[in-house]
Amino acid sequence: MVNFKEEIAKIISGHIDGLSEQDIYNMIEIPQDSKMGDYAFPCFKLAKTLRKAPPMIASDIAAKIGDNSIFEKVEQVNAYVNMFISKEELVKDVIVEVLKEGEDYGKTDIGGGKTVIVEFSSPNIAKPFHIGHIRSTVIGNSINKIYKAMGYNVVRINHLGDYGTQFGKMICAYRHWGNKEDVIKEPIKTLLHYYTKFHEEVDNHPELDDEARQIFTKLEHGEKEETELWQWFRDESLKEFNRVYKMLGIEFDSYAGESFYSDKMPQVVQMLKDNNLIEKSQGAEIVDLEPYGLTPALITKSDGSSLYITRDIAASVYRKNTYDFYKNIYVVASQQNLHFQQWIKIIELLGFDWARDNIHVPFGLVSLEEGTMSTRHGRVVFLEDVLNRAVEQTKEIIKEKGVNTDNIEETAKQVGIGAVVFQELSNNRIKDYVFSWNKVLDFNGETGPYVQYTYARAASVLRNAGQEACAKALDAHNINPEYITGDSAYELAKLIYALPQTIVDAGEKYEPSVVTRHIVNLAQAFNRFYHDEHILVDNEEEKITKLAMVAAAKTAIKNGLALLGMEAPERM
Repeated sequence: MVNFKEEIAKIISGHIDGLSEQDIYNMIEIPQDSKMGDYAFPCFKLAKTLRKAPPMIASDIAAKIGDNSIFEKVEQVNAYVNMFISKEELVKDVIVEVLKEGEDYGKTDIGGGKTVIVEFSSPNIAKPFHIGHIRSTVIGNSINKIYKAMGYNVVRINHLGDYGTQFGKMICAYRHWGNKEDVIKEPIKTLLHYYTKFHEEVDNHPELDDEARQIFTKLEHGEKEETELWQWFRDESLKEFNRVYKMLGIEFDSYAGESFYSDKMPQVVQMLKDNNLIEKSQGAEIVDLEPYGLTPALITKSDGSSLYITRDIAASVYRKNTYDFYKNIYVVASQQNLHFQQWIKIIELLGFDWARDNIHVPFGLVSLEEGTMSTRHGRVVFLEDVLNRAVEQTKEIIKEKGVNTDNIEETAKQVGIGAVVFQELSNNRIKDYVFSWNKVLDFNGETGPYVQYTYARAASVLRNAGQEACAKALDAHNINPEYITGDSAYELAKLIYALPQTIVDAGEKYEPSVVTRHIVNLAQAFNRFYHDEHILVDNEEEKITKLAMVAAAKTAIKNGLALLGMEAPERM
C-alpha cells in the first residue's frame, strides 16, 4: 500500500534544499481537523535558511507541488502547506490492499527475527480467579496479539503464583478442617474457604502461624507429603483456570511460575555478593538503592528465605539466557511499580546491558461497588461467573429481539464474552475502575456488541448481494473508485488505511485501547457510509465497487477485534 507520508516527503524534498527526505518526513503532521487537510507541512523551520517568512515559503511549496496527481488539493494556510490526498487514489489503494491481504491486513514485519516475552494473567494457585485478574489477562493477551501482528516472535508466559508462605497456611488449614472430596468437587471455592478459615482462626490461635511457617519450610525442602499436597492444589487450580482461559480463547506457551525459580535463587544471591551489592541489615540481606532514589530492596529475610524480588531477578536472567528476548514485558498492576523499579535497577547494577529491556506495563485496579476485594475475607467476584452471566444475559437479549443467528449459543458466547473484554480494553489501562454488572452488560453505545453488530451488518450486505456479485467485488480489476468519493466513503477509507499504523502505535505504547478506539471509529464510519450510500444499486460497476468497500471495512473490523481477543459473528 502507498505510504502517503513517504510519498509527500519525496515530493517536497525535490523543492527544498538543506533538509533530507527523512527530516521532511518527520516534520509532516496530520491535522486534527480534517478540514485542514489530510497532511500538513509546517514551514517555520525553513525561515532561517531560506531567509523568507514562513507563510511565503508555504505559498511557494504549495504552488510547486499542487499539480501532482496524488493530491486533490494543496493550499497554503499561514505557515502551513495543507495537502488533501486524491480521494480516488486513496480509496482504490485501500480497497485493493485489504482485499489482497485479507486477515493479514494490518500486520507488519517490524519485529522480524526478534523475540518478545509477554507475562500476563499470573493468578495465585488455590485462590479464586476473580474479576481483578481480568485486567492483566485481557490486556496481556491483547499486547501479545499486537506484537505478533508487528512480526515479533511472542512467548506468552503465565507466571503462576505457586510459591510462598500462603501454601503453608493452605496446607495447615486443609489438615485441620479439610477433606479430599470437597476439594475435588469445587477446588477453588473450597480452598478459598480453607484460606479464609485460617485467617479467622489465627486471631484466637496464633500458634497456627508458627505451624504454617514450619509447613512451608518443609515444602521448601521438598518434603514428600507437603510437596504432594502442593502439587495437587496446583493441578486442581490449573483445571479451573484453564476453563476460564478456554472461554476467553487464551493460550500460554509456559506456565513456569514462582516455584520454577526456587532452585535458581541461590545463584542470584551469589551474583549479588560477587558484585558487592549485598549488605546485612538486622539479620536480613538487602541491596541499598537509596543512592538511586529508591528504598532498599530486601533480598533474603533473616531466616534465609527468599522474596519475590529474588525470584524476579532469577526469572529475568533465565528468560534472557533461554529466549534472548528483545523485550521482556510484564503486565502487572501499578501497585507493583516500586517492586519493578527496584529489581530492574538491580539487574542494571549487575552489569547486564539488557536491564532496560525488561518492561513493566502497569494498569489500574478493579474494585467492587461494595468495596475493595479481599481474598482473605472471601469477598470476591469470580471471573468465570462474570463471563457465564454475560453469556446468559446476551442469550436473553438475542431471544427477545429475535436476532437471526445460525447458532444462538455460539453467538451469545461471542457477544457476551466480547462485551466483557471490550469494556476492559476500551479505556486507558492505567485508570482504576469500579466493577458494575449493569455497566458490563450494557450493550448500547461504544461497546463491543456495537462493533460486532456493525461487522454482522457488513456481512449481511454481502450475503444479500449474492455470491456472484461478491466474487466480482473481490477482484481489484472491477473496482472503479469514482463511484465512492463521497465524504463518508473517504472517511471510512482513511480509517481503514490507518489501521496498520494504529497497531504499531498501540504496540509502542503497550496500550490496547488505541486499537479499541480505532475500531469504534471504524464501525461508526462504516455505519455512516451504510446510511449515506445506496450500495445494492442497479449500476453493476457502482454496486461492485461499493461492495468492495464493504468487504474491506468488514475485514478491517474483524482484524481489529481479533487483536483484542474477540470474535466477529457473521449474523447478529
